[in-house]
Amino acid sequence: MDFNNNDNLNNNLNNEHKDYIAGENFYMFNPQVEENTENTTEMNSVNSNYSEPKKVKIKMKNGTFRKAMSYVLVGVICATIGAGATLGSALYLLPKTDFFENTPLYEAVSKKSTSTTSSNSVSYNLHPTTVATEEGALTISEIAKKVGPAVVGVSTKSVAGIDWFGNEQISEGIGSGMIINEEGYVLTNQHVIAGATEVKVIFNNGKEVAAKVVNSDANHDIAIVKITEDVEVPGVVELGTSSSLQVGETVVAIGNPLGKEFLGSVTSGIVSAVNRKLGDKDIAYIQTDAAINSGNSGGPLVNSQGQVIGINTAKISSTGTVSVDGMGFAIPIDLVKDKLDDLSKPVPKLGIAGQSIDKTTAKQKGLVEGVFVAEVQDFSGAQMAGIRVGDIIVKFDGQTVKSVDEINKIKSKHAIGDKVEVEVYRYTDDEYKKFQVKLTE
Repeated sequence: MDFNNNDNLNNNLNNEHKDYIAGENFYMFNPQVEENTENTTEMNSVNSNYSEPKKVKIKMKNGTFRKAMSYVLVGVICATIGAGATLGSALYLLPKTDFFENTPLYEAVSKKSTSTTSSNSVSYNLHPTTVATEEGALTISEIAKKVGPAVVGVSTKSVAGIDWFGNEQISEGIGSGMIINEEGYVLTNQHVIAGATEVKVIFNNGKEVAAKVVNSDANHDIAIVKITEDVEVPGVVELGTSSSLQVGETVVAIGNPLGKEFLGSVTSGIVSAVNRKLGDKDIAYIQTDAAINSGNSGGPLVNSQGQVIGINTAKISSTGTVSVDGMGFAIPIDLVKDKLDDLSKPVPKLGIAGQSIDKTTAKQKGLVEGVFVAEVQDFSGAQMAGIRVGDIIVKFDGQTVKSVDEINKIKSKHAIGDKVEVEVYRYTDDEYKKFQVKLTE
């Protein structure tokens, strides 16, 4: 099964295998090791990404019988509601088998048919099923007018890789987001901004403004971006609730499928299911048949009142060799709302960009396991403490670390201004050194 989390639409549509220090404004270092990708991380996003998507096999038991019955039921319904139809014709469309003739349905229809065929006129007491309209429901056009101005594009630039000689490859991407307050804070997916060195927000009129990543939560694939230019925001979304969401409710997805050319595209559908699980993510997703494609990530899924009830995140595009349509997934907004205050606060920064060095890489290059320091930010806590490019972080805050994720997890428990002990292996001196690093904004 292929999961497309519609991540920021990179030029190559896949900015994978990148590690980064959360909150740092620098790129990922990716030493060009001979075809080694064992210890890299993939942002599938859910591609926050399912690096090894599980294949799904659908086995239809008694498939012929079920298919036949599906046709039969359609025949029954058409015969029942069609002009001049008789229950005798409905009975004719039902299967003539010993098994079926022993069922209550056959007996009921057979009895009704027998009692009515001798009469020239048949009286039907039909009770058609009615579908209740949602109170206060807006039209799709009204929803687009209400929500559309607050939906933005989130454009990013990142360094896809850098070799030992310092040559960079720049990757550009675009996802979606939604303005959540007048101060210009934008909610989006974490995989949209992962590893970004530059971020811009694109309004629905095409205007681009500078922005920065404030904070992110990789576990829930959410992030906050703040507009840094002094501009008036064109709109703010209204957050609804997803806890009472019902299957069959109308929903609308707004975002930027496939990039800037389709900025602010609107699609509609229904809630196909709730509490869906994807891969090993600890998230109960909303499933919808509203069209969601690459570039839609981070955009809102909206209910009929024009309230955001989810963040569009992923889709299933195929199962094996079979293509799949209409299977999009959104993070429930109730899972996000209580995290917004903390996410709107800047994350403590170490001031570096790094690359995880796994056991295989360490053996091939004659290094130690840890996090290779690829860049040190000017005037950062790391630089002031004495950490250099080329150092390999082996312990952070007294704990052994072998990946960027481990550093981020430990760092998330600290506040801006805290000092942490960082132990590195300095290859040039062939020795271990310890530094007291102050975490900065």
